[in-house]
Amino acid sequence: MRLIFAGTPEFARVALAQLHAAGHEIVLVLTQPDRPAGRGMKLHPSPVKQFALDHALALAQPRSLRLDGKYPEDAAAARALLDAAQADAMVVAAYGLILPQWALDVPAQGCFNIHASLLPRWRGAAPIHRAIEAGDLDTGVTIMQMDAGLDTGDMLLIEKLAIAHDDTTATLHDKLATLGADLIVRALADAARGELKPVRQPQTGVTYAHKIEKHEAEIDWAQPADLIVRRVRAFNPFPGASTHLGDETLKVWSAGVSAGVPPPEAKYGSIMALAGDSIAVVAMNSVVSITELQRPGAKRLKVADFLRGFDLRAGMVFEKRAS
Repeated sequence: MRLIFAGTPEFARVALAQLHAAGHEIVLVLTQPDRPAGRGMKLHPSPVKQFALDHALALAQPRSLRLDGKYPEDAAAARALLDAAQADAMVVAAYGLILPQWALDVPAQGCFNIHASLLPRWRGAAPIHRAIEAGDLDTGVTIMQMDAGLDTGDMLLIEKLAIAHDDTTATLHDKLATLGADLIVRALADAARGELKPVRQPQTGVTYAHKIEKHEAEIDWAQPADLIVRRVRAFNPFPGASTHLGDETLKVWSAGVSAGVPPPEAKYGSIMALAGDSIAVVAMNSVVSITELQRPGAKRLKVADFLRGFDLRAGMVFEKRAS
C-alpha cells in the first residue's frame, strides 16, 4: 500500500520500521518538530524523524494541522503534501497532533490508529501509565479507524496482553510497541483483501487516560502500599516517583509491598527498618519495600549500594511536600 505515516516517539518508530520492512511504500512521514533535550537543551529529532532520515523517506514536521489555528501556513503546506501523496491509507501512532477532518478524509481508505489499550478503556494520551496505575491485569492494542473524536472510532483489530506484576511503563511500552507494529501490518493486509470488519466501540466501560503531570509522581505515603507501588511502576521512566527527605528529593524507581502491618502510632513515610537490599517504609495500614533509589544528578542504585553513600536510619521520615 501507499502509506502516509504520522507518529513521533519510539512507540511509533517501531511501527514505522515494521511497515517499511513489510514492503509498504511510505510516501510521506509526519512527525513533531524537533524538541530541546538533554543538559544542553539542544534540538533533537524524534525517533520517527531519525528513521525517516536514515531511510530517505519524505518528511514533514508541521507545528499544526489546523487551517484556522496558530500556524495556518504549516497546515496549508501539510495539506498540499498529503493531497499530493495520493495515499491509500494513513497510519497514526502517538503523533501528538490532532488530525482535523480534512486530514482524515485525504487517504482513500482513511486513517488507522495504533492505540495502546483495549478500547474503550483508556482513551487518551497515557493509556500505558494509567493501566498500570489502576492495577489492570490486562491491556493490549486496538487498531482503530479514526474519526474526529478522541479515540472514538470503530475498532478494526484488537489483541489482549497480560500485564506482569513487575511491568513498568518502560517494559510494557516495549511489549505493546511490538504488538502494535505486528497488528497494524495484519490490519493493512486484511484491508487490502477487503476483510476488515469495523466494530463500533461499546458505550460502557469508557475511561480516559489523562496526560501524566509531573506533580502526580510525588509519593503520598498516606496511600496504601499497593497503590504506591503501582504508581512507582507507572511513573517509570517518566516522570519518576519521588519523595523528600530533608532538603533531598529522591527518585524511587523500584518498590514492592512488604508483609506485615506497621504499628498504629507509626507516622506515614517513616522508615521502619533497613535490610541489606530494601528499605521498609510506613504507608496506610501497610508497608512499602523500596529496592532502588536515585539522588539528584546521580545514578540509579540498588538499596545496598545507595546506603553505602547515604546515611539513612530507622525513624527518618520521607515526606510529601504540599502542592
